[in-house]
Amino acid sequence: MKAKSIAIFAAASPLLASAFTMPSSSSSPSSSFALRSSSSSKSDVVSIDVSDLGLTTADLEKKIPIHNFSIESSGYQSTSRIPDVNDDGCYWVENPTDLDVTLRIPGLRGQPAECLSVLFSTTTVSIAAFGRVVWSAIQMGISNADECSFLTLDGEDGIPIIQMNVAKRDLDEGDRWGGYILQVGEDSIL
Repeated sequence: MKAKSIAIFAAASPLLASAFTMPSSSSSPSSSFALRSSSSSKSDVVSIDVSDLGLTTADLEKKIPIHNFSIESSGYQSTSRIPDVNDDGCYWVENPTDLDVTLRIPGLRGQPAECLSVLFSTTTVSIAAFGRVVWSAIQMGISNADECSFLTLDGEDGIPIIQMNVAKRDLDEGDRWGGYILQVGEDSIL
């Protein structure tokens, strides 16, 4: 059990371990590996027996299937066209299949949430107030517009909140967008 804990701890600690050395034996699979600390020299190699885990070198060389785990990333972006203004009005959370985006655009202050609508296309998004497009943006990737949805809510300080779920297209490529807004549209009047 102690070897299992050490192996798991070592694998999960990139600050403590920077390199794994696998013995190269083509005749028989190995049940041990060596661990070299990032601060130590090559002569300070620690060998750990992992035979109780039932792993072989071949097991460690297999590709990890993407569907076995999910990595979520998130961040803030500005909704302003002015380069010096960072209003953090766009909060996005990216999953492998979609993005959850929350917009709080300061230029919409005072607009009732019920008057807002969102128009999706494969590469852009537009926000309309009372039927007139007042803000738009180019997305970082290509979306499946038919599977996108939105919800508008009244927010603090009179700034409405627009929550969107943006479905990604071309999922088999596995590319991450790394954000939502590539560029705020030139037709944005806010």
